[in-house]
Amino acid sequence: MAALWRRGPLSFADLIDEVRRGSAWGDATIKTLLNRLMKKGAVRSVKAEGRQRYHPALSRDAYVTAEVDALLARLFGGDPAALAEHLRARAMPV
Repeated sequence: MAALWRRGPLSFADLIDEVRRGSAWGDATIKTLLNRLMKKGAVRSVKAEGRQRYHPALSRDAYVTAEVDALLARLFGGDPAALAEHLRARAMPV
């Protein structure tokens, strides 16, 4: 997802190159992850100029919001103040 958010729509070859710049993942791993993201609706494929191009189906902000909401629900009973207090306590010098 980070590669698509950073670079926008990419062909499969360009997506592979972009992901490999930041990780040691092999082509098969990237392809598997891409297929899973497409099944979840997080990435969509559009044919343009004879090539498939992959687009993020949600913004980074929407993704972060959903993940934080899930974290809040799972670990803090949905209470943002409890998460903020936890983060403040961790940030304080010991």
